[in-house]
Amino acid sequence: MLFKRSPNGMDLPYPSEITPREVYEGRRQFIARIAATAAVGSGIWEMANREAFAQGTKLAAVRNAALSTQEAQTSFKDATSYNNFYEFGLDKDDPARNAHTLRTRPWTVTIEGEVKKPVTLDIDRILKLAPLEERVYRLRCVEGWSMVIPWVGYSLSHLLKQVEPTGNAKFVEFTTLADNRQMPGLRSPVLDWPYVEGLRMDEAMHPLTLLGLGMYGQVLPNQNGAPVRLVVPWKYGFKSAKSIVRIRLLSRQPRTAWNESAPNEYGFYSNVNPNVDHPRWSQASERRIGEDGFFKPKRKTLMFNGYEQVASLYGGMDLKKFF
Repeated sequence: MLFKRSPNGMDLPYPSEITPREVYEGRRQFIARIAATAAVGSGIWEMANREAFAQGTKLAAVRNAALSTQEAQTSFKDATSYNNFYEFGLDKDDPARNAHTLRTRPWTVTIEGEVKKPVTLDIDRILKLAPLEERVYRLRCVEGWSMVIPWVGYSLSHLLKQVEPTGNAKFVEFTTLADNRQMPGLRSPVLDWPYVEGLRMDEAMHPLTLLGLGMYGQVLPNQNGAPVRLVVPWKYGFKSAKSIVRIRLLSRQPRTAWNESAPNEYGFYSNVNPNVDHPRWSQASERRIGEDGFFKPKRKTLMFNGYEQVASLYGGMDLKKFF
């Protein structure tokens, strides 16, 4: 389509040299059609992207047998309906009832601090950063209950290596989303939001520390920390931050949510230790959700939740003092 212009930018002197009205109007219609098509295409792409990662979307992962327990798994129903996720309420069934408001696309995670290559990654890039594995981990809650869950993800170390930690990086801090529009539980003063957790650098780099992206062969349900969370199987469950939006590598120990709220009850390390009781209850035994029931004998709590391969991380430490 040809549109005539004056070579010197001035008005053309003759009517025959002016672009015909029907051509000009046709150009406007043509541009409008392109814009509309682009908008529709963008909308279709965004809709497809949301649908592609809707609740229940399958994730292809290879079982890592070497890092998986052979114990009977907790049912999907129990694992997704009995949760601690205070951003959606304080009762165990609140997250399953309220977390439908959480929007997991678009989603980014910023990694910064004591790193050579700070970066903000889209969740879809994170999903493809390393081969996905399925690992069946025991999860022990400080309240005395436990589950066995097949998680999907990869070692957190794969992500941290991308940003090249500096020699000053001694700790890793994890910050959860805090959005009042999506998370009704933020109205509760039980914690100082946003939820923050942390690990020592060697804990974060241990192969067992999982960047969780799914469970039971599918993307994480909202109530279980979608779209990305931490899973640290030898520590109490509250150490495994959910719905992470920021990771910072620090030279000093971070201030974490529960340690700040109740330091006499929740230590920074929070390793599963049957010899250190919670001030209000014993940690020597546990109840496996969906298996034992309230009237059957409880299980004996295992040191480090049974993950003795991490014991060397704490050589020489007083684990009653550094609880």
